Amino acid sequence: MTDNERILMTVAVLGGTGKEGSALAQRWALHGYRVLIGSRDAAKAKARADELNQQLGGEYLAGLDNSEAASQAHVAVLTVPYSAHKGTLEAVKDQLQGKILVDVTVPIMPPKVRTVYVPPGKAAALEARELLGEGVRIVSAFQNVSHEKLSDPNAEVDCDVLVTGDDKAAKQEVIKLVEAAGMRGVDAGPLENSVGAEALTPILLYINRTYGIHGAGIRITGI
Repeated sequence: MTDNERILMTVAVLGGTGKEGSALAQRWALHGYRVLIGSRDAAKAKARADELNQQLGGEYLAGLDNSEAASQAHVAVLTVPYSAHKGTLEAVKDQLQGKILVDVTVPIMPPKVRTVYVPPGKAAALEARELLGEGVRIVSAFQNVSHEKLSDPNAEVDCDVLVTGDDKAAKQEVIKLVEAAGMRGVDAGPLENSVGAEALTPILLYINRTYGIHGAGIRITGI
């Protein structure tokens, strides 16, 4: 992707005021993408964007409510807790039609955050597909990368990202976003395989606690 193509592409991070969304937003903004921080509260989104801009030393990000951010975006990235997954998607369903949605959501049920939870729809990404319909190209990615690895936008991230989806072209666009955020994207098959990728996250959280580490991730060998 050329510099001009990145500048012309707008990425909206819905729920971008959180740690994971903010960290990814910074990395993409520094890599030349136009990035919007989305939130249910436009004022909160603007405040977070201003805070991140101050940290980055420039006017890299803008903050809007989720609906407006999704409306302006070519690609939307959903980084909300599972409890807000359905409500957020319902609020931006119309704005996402014809676009790529990257679903980062992990179906975790507190307080058992280190135990795999399989939701009624088998995976958050599959529930998103059911809710949004065929007009939205859904790709699942980034579930297994801790915000602690991403928080320093200049730090190396020793982690792979599993990318699943039914649209090959959409998966390739998301793999470019993975690379722009400083990681290697691995095509992990159809969207049904997001069940496995999402389930890995509570396992990694369990490993973190058991071994006293932070930000356990995955590497795919042999590629």
